[in-house]
Amino acid sequence: MMLSAILQKPDYCSQLIMGENTKYHPACVTNGHSKCEDYEENNGYLPYPKGFATAAIHVSQEPEQWNSLNVVPPIVMSTTFKQLSPAQPLKYEYGRSGNPTRNILEDILAALENGKYGICYSSGLGAITAVVSALEIGDHIICGDDVYGGTNRLLTNVSKSFGITTTFADLTDLEKVKKAIQPNTKLIWLETPTNPILKIIDIKAVATVAKKHKLLLAVDNTFLTPYLQRPLELGADIVAHSLTKYMNGHSDVVMGAVIVRDEALHNKMRYLQNALGIVPSPFDCYQVSRSLKTLAIRMRQHSASALTLAKFLETHPKVSKVLHPGLPSHPQHALFKRQTSGHSGMISFYIQGGLEESKKFLNNLKIFTLAESLGGYESLAELPSVMTHASVPEEQRKILQINDSLIRLSVGLEEVEDLINDVNQALAGV
Repeated sequence: MMLSAILQKPDYCSQLIMGENTKYHPACVTNGHSKCEDYEENNGYLPYPKGFATAAIHVSQEPEQWNSLNVVPPIVMSTTFKQLSPAQPLKYEYGRSGNPTRNILEDILAALENGKYGICYSSGLGAITAVVSALEIGDHIICGDDVYGGTNRLLTNVSKSFGITTTFADLTDLEKVKKAIQPNTKLIWLETPTNPILKIIDIKAVATVAKKHKLLLAVDNTFLTPYLQRPLELGADIVAHSLTKYMNGHSDVVMGAVIVRDEALHNKMRYLQNALGIVPSPFDCYQVSRSLKTLAIRMRQHSASALTLAKFLETHPKVSKVLHPGLPSHPQHALFKRQTSGHSGMISFYIQGGLEESKKFLNNLKIFTLAESLGGYESLAELPSVMTHASVPEEQRKILQINDSLIRLSVGLEEVEDLINDVNQALAGV
């Protein structure tokens, strides 16, 4: 089933026309709409993508493609496939090169991101490794200064072995983006929201700079998923995911993916998927395809609960600062509303005190689990300075204020009142 038949791109504009207590999008006015109901219904954020849940359930999953007419796509575990004659396979020849279950997931991912091609890898870092491997010796990368610790480690230490260098910069400042560009720069890599400080980067603005200098722009969309943010529509060339997180949402699969629109770029990434051998198992692909069917409803609940908890944290005397782009107190709140449909379950905050106070708080939690990762149905809490971002150089952590007072929460799907009570009692014991 084609994307155009199900997933409709919302017709929106970041600028608004005001009149008689009604908010209008210029595009809606042009099309003769009396008002933009989607805008009003989503509290000033971009509309949710129309047909998203339908696409997740039906794209590339028509029962008619299988003789048994099974509604749930089968898991094909075979590592090899019979050929019609030497070097003439019907479609598949070897599991690393292609697998029906994996291809279904890749089609779904492409549809949800409003791209053309999805390519899955064995982990989120595997997906980043593939993107870096698409570059040449001597190439240069510009990366956001606040990114997942594993990304920082890969670009700081491992890519050096490939003869590829990286400059880390604050990509919220366009002048710093321009200043970081070198004659050999080929790629800009960013996360937005960033991890764990939750800074917001203007994707459209960075894309404009990238295109002017003929650079690839890759956006890690793990924190928001395509339900809440669609970087390809904002000018990105590559969207990357750790499918381990919200996309799978059940903390039982490690996998990554990239989604692109350009055919030549797809061919290169597909070649590297096979050549590097960083492919996920068919069973894991089935698990993620299954999980995507509930992504839309899960993200709405993560979003609502996290905002409620963030508002509570802002009122607590033992919390010095809350980082959540859905709060008006966030310095890039307006930008965030212009380029997303809302925030996920991620909250970071600074507790009053230091390492001892953070440890006490984390050890006092009863519903939140002290663990790395994020995006699952269960709520998690961690201390980035010594856990997920311990590999980030200490000097860089100081600049970003990733200190021992910074706590990161992944708000799950439990009753939000129970989560608030848990955080409250944990803070009371500090």
